[in-house]
Amino acid sequence: MADAAVAAQPVAVVVDAGLETPAYVYDLAEVRANTTRLRAALPQDTGLYYSLKANPHPAVLTVLRAAGVAAEVCSPGELTAALAAGWPADAVLYTGPGKRDQDVTAALAAGVREFCVDSPAGLDQLDRLAAGAGVSVRTLLRLNDDLPAARQGLAMTGVPSQFGADTSWVAEQPLLFGDRPNVRVHGLHLYMGTNITSVEDLVAQFEQSARTAAEMSAALAPYVAGIDVVDLGGGFGAPFAAAGPALELTGLAGPLTALLDVHLPGWRTGSPRVVFESGRYLVGTAGTLVTKVLDVKRSHGRDVVVLESGINHLGGMSGLVRLPRLNPTLAVPRTGAQAGSEPAIVTGPLCTPLDCWSRSAPLPPVRPGDVLAVPNVGAYGLYASLIAFLGHPAPLEVAVDGGELTHVSRLELTRKE
Repeated sequence: MADAAVAAQPVAVVVDAGLETPAYVYDLAEVRANTTRLRAALPQDTGLYYSLKANPHPAVLTVLRAAGVAAEVCSPGELTAALAAGWPADAVLYTGPGKRDQDVTAALAAGVREFCVDSPAGLDQLDRLAAGAGVSVRTLLRLNDDLPAARQGLAMTGVPSQFGADTSWVAEQPLLFGDRPNVRVHGLHLYMGTNITSVEDLVAQFEQSARTAAEMSAALAPYVAGIDVVDLGGGFGAPFAAAGPALELTGLAGPLTALLDVHLPGWRTGSPRVVFESGRYLVGTAGTLVTKVLDVKRSHGRDVVVLESGINHLGGMSGLVRLPRLNPTLAVPRTGAQAGSEPAIVTGPLCTPLDCWSRSAPLPPVRPGDVLAVPNVGAYGLYASLIAFLGHPAPLEVAVDGGELTHVSRLELTRKE
């Protein structure tokens, strides 16, 4: 649907500054507000990680680090971004279901001392490389619960997966998952699913995870020095490329506190320390993609609108029909713009018929040069796109804080011979 109010501020930032489009606009004040809201919804004395895969833009990271959020990375590039933003290496959690030796070695050399592994092979690899570096490290063991949680945006557990060790495997052969000479298994990591859209479902997910963590802690007790961290993941919902606010989390803290008291009774004194993580909730509603109309025409009785941006800038695998079509909100800031009598086909500029955002967008009549905006793409927007596909330039990235333009940059793709 067209929504001028959604579009007005980020479009004005780009237009008033005479900036090139397309441009992603990140509202740093919204990042701070989201962080405050999420922290208020979690029990006191629990920790919070930011998953850099959602958006590793340096201005966004600087705000989150200053707010006291910890960094969770899963690649060399994300580690570089976290360190550049000021997080100390020994406070970074390095995750991922598979890691190259050279990447773990580089992380150890940078000072990373906490990892997350998904299998005995991962533990053995970390032990071998830590020994080679002459250091000792800590790790979380990621678990894949035997039962999936209900109503997940994207299932991360309870199904065959590269993520985590099946809990039945851990229960049957706990010795395989015990401490190594240079690796202390000091925590458990559970992540049931993403983009959960009700407090009730979040509570159910976290209760299942806390119960499983308690059971697995008992199974592992003879083989580890102690489980002193439980990462219960996240899944806090926020809209993607659609108008609207992030999930209202009022009412989460009370039930969450109660279930932790039942299943992890020592958590209030840090035995174990309970942590959560988020990417989407913290930054999703802080991003807007501003893009222009390149062409408008009629084709076989349908309006076709061609934009500067397509699946290369937003939507990623949805454009390749690996996920449902994006069908984003396209806000038109032009005064008096009303939806047309029939929905339009909206595409990007790429030389492929797969480059289609929507086949039924309720747009008002638009013309070449009009500026549109897609809201709520601060998470998994540019950094989850097919940016190298067909070689168009990356969009600008623009940071705004309190209405003031603070940062303009472009993600450059360079070829090294």
